[in-house]
Amino acid sequence: MAKEIAGLIKLQIKGGAANPSPPVGPALGAKGVNIMDFCKQFNGRTQDKAGKVLPVVITVYSDKSFDFIIKTPPAAVQIIDAAKIKGGSGVPHSQKVGSVNWEQVKAIAEDKMADLNCFTIESAMSMVAGTARSMGVTVTGEKPF
Repeated sequence: MAKEIAGLIKLQIKGGAANPSPPVGPALGAKGVNIMDFCKQFNGRTQDKAGKVLPVVITVYSDKSFDFIIKTPPAAVQIIDAAKIKGGSGVPHSQKVGSVNWEQVKAIAEDKMADLNCFTIESAMSMVAGTARSMGVTVTGEKPF
């Protein structure tokens, strides 16, 4: 028989750096999950992505057991890495802070394709480009499609 789901927890944690301090500890403790068990499993599965922010969806069952899905890093974090900037702009439409080209946008879109709600790489690229624009990052070059 299938286990009864008691709740879902969505967190963003740096790869290989989960520990019981906030926000991880309080979020898991409220649902009765073994915090150290989660931290060990998460850190073990994300050692190759150390330091990158990773969204994780934790499914908690009624018997206090859990499993979790690790998603790809957010598009904004990948854009910041690609543009080599510290953060987005406070006023994105008038003050630009960096630029990325369409090849970088395509690489990010291909990486994020599993987590986006689109079917073609062109629409995924449009979503990533929109995120870049809303951060004050200019997309340079000729649009490939």
